[in-house]
Formats: sequence, C-alpha cells, structure tokens
Amino acid sequence: MYTEQDLIKIAKRQNNKKRNYLIVNRLQGKHIPVIPSKALKMFDDLANLLTHKYTDEKILVIGFAETATAIGASVALKINAPYIHTTRENIQGEEYIHFTEDHSHATEQKLVKSDVDSIIDKTDRIIFVEDEITTGKTILNIINKLSNLYKKDIKYTAISILNSMDEQSEEIYKNKNIDIYYLVKINSQNYPKIADTYKDDGQYFTKTELKNFSDNSKKIKITDIHSYVNSRKLINPMSYKKLCYELSNQILQNIKLQNVKDILVLGTEEFMYPALFTANEIEKNNKNVKFHATTRSPIQVSNTSDYPLHTRYEISSLYDENRTTYIYDLKKYDMVIIITDSKNQKNSYIELVNALISCTNDNIIIFRWC
Repeated sequence: MYTEQDLIKIAKRQNNKKRNYLIVNRLQGKHIPVIPSKALKMFDDLANLLTHKYTDEKILVIGFAETATAIGASVALKINAPYIHTTRENIQGEEYIHFTEDHSHATEQKLVKSDVDSIIDKTDRIIFVEDEITTGKTILNIINKLSNLYKKDIKYTAISILNSMDEQSEEIYKNKNIDIYYLVKINSQNYPKIADTYKDDGQYFTKTELKNFSDNSKKIKITDIHSYVNSRKLINPMSYKKLCYELSNQILQNIKLQNVKDILVLGTEEFMYPALFTANEIEKNNKNVKFHATTRSPIQVSNTSDYPLHTRYEISSLYDENRTTYIYDLKKYDMVIIITDSKNQKNSYIELVNALISCTNDNIIIFRWC
C-alpha cells in the first residue's frame, strides 16, 4: 500500500508558467536515486491493478516519454502486450503522429506512425501508462488524434502511479468510457503554493563549468553492446525482456564487482527500462545499487532539507549536443555505470563524465546499446 506521503515531494519547475511545480516520486528512479528493486516493485504493483482485466481483448500498451517509459515497459511485460512509448526524438525515415502535452516544458510528443498502422487493426484496447495524470488532457489529445486517423472502435484505459484528476475530469473520462486505474489518489491543489515556498539556493553547475572542469575525453571508454531493440518503436514484450537480460549479462561480464560496494547506474532521458533492469540484476549480486537518469526537466534546486533536489548539473544531451539536459544530486560511488542508446561520439559524454568526476567518482564505465 502506497501513500502520497510515502511517494512524493514537491519541487519547483524553472521558468514554467503553465505549472510551477513538479512532483518528484521517491521510487520512480527518474530525478532522484532509487534502489532498483523498489522502483520495479512499484511498477509491478501498478501492473497488478490490471490482473484479470481485459483478458479477452487484444491490448496495445503506450507509455509516455520521458518519465513513464520504464513504467510502461513494466506494465506491458506484466500483461504480455505489445508496447511502444511516445518520443521527442527523431528516428530517421519515420513519419509521426504528433500531439501535445499541455503542462510540460517540452510539449511535443509523437508516436511512430508506421508501427501504429501495423497494429491498430489488431487492437481492441489501448492502455496508456503515465507516472502521474493531473487533468487527463494529454491522453485525450492523443485519443482524439488516433480517432481522427483510424476509423476503428477502440477502447481506452489510463493507468498511472499518481492521479490528481478532479471530478469534472473524471466525469469526462466516464462519459467517454475510458477506464482509470492508479496506485495513489492525490490532491494537487496546494502544490503551487508549496513550490513557491522553497528558496532557489541550491548548487548549480553550468555546461561551461563542467566543460572546463577537466578534459576527460581520453579517459572515456565506451563499450558497445549489440542486439539493440528500440522501444520508441513497437516491441514484443517477451523478446524485449530477453534482450534486456542479454544486455545485463554482457554488462556484468564486462565489469568487476569485487571490492565494489556502492554502485550508481544511470539511464539517459527516454532510455530508462533497460538501464533499470540492468541495475536490478547488479543489485542481485548483493551490492548497494542506486538508479536514476538524465532528464530534460529544468528544476530549481534548494538547500532546504525537505526539498527533494539539492544539486543540479547542466549537460548537453547525449542525443543532441544542441539540447540541454540535467542530472541531479550526484555523489561519490565505488562504480558508476552509464547505460545509453545514444549513438553519438565520445565528446557527447564529456560533461556528464565531468559532473561525475566533480563528485570524486573515478570508476566510470559507459555501455552503449546499439
């Protein structure tokens, strides 16, 4: 049983006039470090809400980038349904279904159209998976887009860890026959006021500071692991899990865990589930493992003790050097393992590596699934 107090802290978004607050989930493994098994258990508990539901229907699961990509994969694996997640990245040669996320700092979301085309006639119900549903407008946006594109009678379900929909929003879903499931019901009415109480007095590291920290390009070693599958495109859940096992096994074969106690595994932006899965496999070796990921979200940091984020590192995206991303609350570990599906060159990793070195991490290993 989860409660609002167990799971969430309120942070303040930076320069976002649409919504000034961000909900930071202690167990999600996005913005703050989490024990991998605890994150996966929460995702599994969410998926259990669908046990014995829709057993006679053909399901498609859609997760939302970037924060719910791992949650969506976990749900799809649990109910053994095809999976795809939305993306903000560009996949060469693909056409997209575009829609918007009203409150986000990066509002554009999209799905690979050819993959949706290939499965829509075999689908009775689409299950949308989110970390948090506030008004439900984002899901309605994509439902409207799908309804206009595909003249097919499809049923819909929205499932999330947190839900703060008011009665009016729930009534809209009820009238449209959209099922709603969640782990915790929350009331977000006071969150804007809470966010405004925190001082902007945390520690910030800019790109320039990290670039000038030291030139570590020669120290960066990247190990490529093949058999990659891209969950931005449609995937079979059992094949995906098998390949995630293969990824984790190859990584375990390439690292030395002797005399290593505390380990950080980092995912990158939308690429979360394979890294989280690997972190959990490493945890099974009786190691103290934490997991979180880089993010597009610019969040204010504060020295206030009950505020969730205290240090922010500004880095260039591993996927697009012209885009800024962030990593929060790094510290010293015996080993840091970065797992990514970015295919960019070594110089893309320098700022992230320097952020880790600034916390006196000197055992940094990068694996690229490609």
